[in-house]
Amino acid sequence: MPATKKTASGAGLRPAHRHTAPIVLLALFLIVLLAKAQTDPLTEALDLYRQGQYLTAETRLQNLLQSDPKNKTAKTFLALTRAATGRCPDATNDLQTAFAENEGNQTLQRLAGLALARCQIVAQQFDKAFAVLYRLKQLHPEDADILYETARAQMKAWNEVVREMFEKTPASFRVNQLSAEIFEIQGKYNEAIAEYRKAIEKAPGTLNLHYRLARALLLESHEPAALEAARKEFEAELALNPNDAVAHYQIAQILEAQQASAQALPRLERAVQLDPEFPEALIALGRARLAANRHDEAIALLEKAVQLAPQSESAHYALMLAYRNAGRREDAQRQSQRLDELQKSPEGEFTEFLKRIGEQPNQP
Repeated sequence: MPATKKTASGAGLRPAHRHTAPIVLLALFLIVLLAKAQTDPLTEALDLYRQGQYLTAETRLQNLLQSDPKNKTAKTFLALTRAATGRCPDATNDLQTAFAENEGNQTLQRLAGLALARCQIVAQQFDKAFAVLYRLKQLHPEDADILYETARAQMKAWNEVVREMFEKTPASFRVNQLSAEIFEIQGKYNEAIAEYRKAIEKAPGTLNLHYRLARALLLESHEPAALEAARKEFEAELALNPNDAVAHYQIAQILEAQQASAQALPRLERAVQLDPEFPEALIALGRARLAANRHDEAIALLEKAVQLAPQSESAHYALMLAYRNAGRREDAQRQSQRLDELQKSPEGEFTEFLKRIGEQPNQP
């Protein structure tokens, strides 16, 4: 029976237990109070920061650092509050220190790194911002905030360089080229074509200008005259660089549209020879082999295309036909199932987004 159980008279506790138990409880209570007193100011300040009450949080953190100047967490969050309220010059040094010294605390390092990168972007210190964001991406490759800030930094840097280019080199062919590319993104193909032609007139021996002009012509129209004009520009590109696999491929596509398959075939073969890992050329050549009933060659080409571009619906569809024509029904059925999966993929929305801003996924 416990020694502390009271007797009927209420005096059953032994004298020693009757005095030591309250003392121990009182000591524990004082320890808890002391710990609570030490942690409450920081906890309260952090709660205010999380609620977006930055100025109030800043005051609490400043008071805390007066009594505990070595508190790294408080110092880091003080810098974070200042950065959040647009006072980067007052925060940058402490953010740099926090980012460098918190390798063991990735949560704190992430917050400091993001704030530091934002401040560096504001100061147009893009090289420094990219270095910080690159390190953060290594640590958190799927972090939406880090990916967003990286994209924002790239756009800001792009805008700044474009402004500088137009101010300092307004008569250069690169300004015409850049203007053309911007018009392409906006869907203003006539304007893009005009700017590419100006660029070529100024720098006729520059690689890729004829290719970009040809592509703009095709984006504007697939009428016979546009096809022929684009083919000539691709040929002009090949005159500068005969080893341009993509130009050979594009000419082959135009020749197919012009009902000149016999002339298109050697172009496709040359494109694949120059770049054996060019999925679109492999698919087109595989289809040509399939049309010629050269099933084994078609299957080899298309299997490689599927390996290189596993999300390509056209590659899976052509391979399905090749298997079917070769009598490999089970393989054809597997490709059919994979094709169904791809057609139901949520990636479709992103593909449409890329098309709207003028970029084609996996574009040659």
